[in-house]
Amino acid sequence: MVKLKDIKIEAGSKTPQVSFIAGTGNLSFTGKSLPENASGFFEPLYKWAVEYAKSPAESTNLKFNVDYFNTSSVIWMGKILKALTKIKKNEHILFVHLYFDIEEYDSMGEEDVRESLSPFLDVTADATCSVGIRLYGIDDDGNTLKENIVLI
Repeated sequence: MVKLKDIKIEAGSKTPQVSFIAGTGNLSFTGKSLPENASGFFEPLYKWAVEYAKSPAESTNLKFNVDYFNTSSVIWMGKILKALTKIKKNEHILFVHLYFDIEEYDSMGEEDVRESLSPFLDVTADATCSVGIRLYGIDDDGNTLKENIVLI
């Protein structure tokens, strides 16, 4: 099997910073995601995730610290998440980390949390690995002030 090369992409004016590290299982999207050519930006990341799922690290942490995104970004990020839920390694845990502005986080009631998690729950419904979702309330500097975990 070919060893996956790590992917590191600096943030652009319309694209997020991306860091996919195969050896540690740390995958992250940070910033804004409004690419003009979403397929061109996300398809290589999706293909990487499909290959990674065949031979993953001990656990996987997929971090979405994206403060603004368009519909095509959500679709591609969902495809990447779906590929990662197909990991068939015994006792593998896929943690999805979601970051919210602290004010939004503090104002979220139970129904708001369900609504925020609904797209992730739909994508992970037929996961072949264990999935956990961590919610973070962050300040303007990106510091975590509060967090919760939901195991699926």
